[in-house]
Amino acid sequence: MKLSYEFSIGSVRAREKRLFTNAELEQMLNLKSENELVRFLKDKGYGEGETVSEIVESNTEQMWKYIESIAPDFSVFEPFLLKNDIHNIKTILKGIMYQKEFQELLIFPCRIKPDEIKSAIENKKFDTLPDGLSESVAKAYDLLAKTANSRLSDAVIDRAALEIMISEGKNSKSEFLAEYFNTFVFYANIKTALRDARFKPTTEYLDNALCECDGFDKPKVISKALAGSEVLLRYLEKIRFYDCDKAMESFSRSTGEFEKFVDNKLMRLAKEMCRLTSEGPEPLFGYYIGCEYERQAIYIISSGITTNTPPDKIRERLRDIYG
Repeated sequence: MKLSYEFSIGSVRAREKRLFTNAELEQMLNLKSENELVRFLKDKGYGEGETVSEIVESNTEQMWKYIESIAPDFSVFEPFLLKNDIHNIKTILKGIMYQKEFQELLIFPCRIKPDEIKSAIENKKFDTLPDGLSESVAKAYDLLAKTANSRLSDAVIDRAALEIMISEGKNSKSEFLAEYFNTFVFYANIKTALRDARFKPTTEYLDNALCECDGFDKPKVISKALAGSEVLLRYLEKIRFYDCDKAMESFSRSTGEFEKFVDNKLMRLAKEMCRLTSEGPEPLFGYYIGCEYERQAIYIISSGITTNTPPDKIRERLRDIYG
């Protein structure tokens, strides 16, 4: 029997009620040890395991199985799985080049089988990889072999991923995916430029690392970044695309606030365009993003508990949630 979005949306709406609320996050903030957090998560039926990481990984696995079981077309989630492919490609590439074990570092689920990535790299048959990645992996391989510059090698692969996200978002016929991934790529570019402007970047590196997207003037950003952090920041403060000017106000206070601003902006998009929609795959996307932010909150709280950080300080780092 073929699944319908009517059925899938009904299932997701019911499942959303299991996502943690702000009240439950507050309960977690008041826990005193990782063991208490483990018990709390288990009592809530969040996942299985003896550590926070094991429980979160268990939850992630179950989430993907659930989405795959109710999505009429699971391929619409491929842009979100791309980040796992990119992690695996970079991990396998370095493992092969530096003769290091990498199997335990791989992330699932993924679009490209790790054995296919391994074979393509070992045999230098990069054209067996999907379009959009073959050329960038070949270039990254050459850079790593000739210069041992893993940072530049990673930048080449990361930019290819961003370009694929933009393309698949536009071709998806989903207004949400197009807007979400363009916003994501826009700020990925901004983060790269701000970070590297402090370390005297080269034109070659920035050209390889930054991706074209709506609202982003790549040549101008490169020229400003080459002139230094202050010059770049003054330029970005005048840009209103995707609330960049407001994001820079956050950045001026701290990089942590800036990261939180970007994450909250993406969450607002999900709430506005997925939570209030009653047709198509958008409600499923919203649920997935809600699960991602929920896991992020758990890790932030777990880290704070482990380092004996006061609850108020941990709370400042928490992002908006979907629930």
